[in-house]
Amino acid sequence: MAPVSGYYIFSARLYVVPQIHPTRYQSRARDRLRLLICVESLCRQKSSLETVRSLDKTSEYFTISVSGILFLQAGQYASVFIDNATGSSFIVRSGSDFRGVLLGI
Repeated sequence: MAPVSGYYIFSARLYVVPQIHPTRYQSRARDRLRLLICVESLCRQKSSLETVRSLDKTSEYFTISVSGILFLQAGQYASVFIDNATGSSFIVRSGSDFRGVLLGI
């Protein structure tokens, strides 16, 4: 939760693995993961951060990251969402991180 209104820099990095063994995972050209950092759980254009990562079936795990600056009012919060458009289940591994730091008012 933002203690004061201001500009905050955010960063999220997720280590993701298929829930089934990677050699049995069948990727398709349209398979992708989308990682978002949103204000108040509302992922709106121009007030959230987003990246999209296509998947490669030869990898045992995937890293997806996003960073940038958002303005938060005092009392607002930022949250991380992952949109899985693959049709397969994934697990977010330990070592994944999310952080935010106040840049200025």
